[in-house]
Amino acid sequence: MSNDVALALLKKLGKGFNNGDVDAILECVTDDFEWILASGPDAPHGKIVRGRDGVAATMAARAREIPELRFSETELMYANDRVIGTYRATGRYADGRRIDARGCDVYVIRDGKIARKDSYWKQITGEQAVVKADVG
Repeated sequence: MSNDVALALLKKLGKGFNNGDVDAILECVTDDFEWILASGPDAPHGKIVRGRDGVAATMAARAREIPELRFSETELMYANDRVIGTYRATGRYADGRRIDARGCDVYVIRDGKIARKDSYWKQITGEQAVVKADVG
């Protein structure tokens, strides 16, 4: 896949995430897609979400928990079938806690779609701490 095609695919995915548009996200991923969140019970990975139904359920839960979430300041680096994206995530949890953290996703692209999204987040401590970081 060319870098231009990968860029278009990831832009579409990013718009889907920023708009909470599950259908747009699902158009970008394979049927057996894996989304590895930055935190969760699945040691050592965090939380692993599998398949389209898993994505839809995770996005619905995220919308309830984090009604305001935006990704910006994105940079992409290409390495064969992988793309590394860095970004800034900002927003608020439903209880009012603020989110402002940098993150990184490692994408695996297969047959023109995203097969895996492995998310990593900075863990902010102190007064500005974000208690939960499973929004990658």
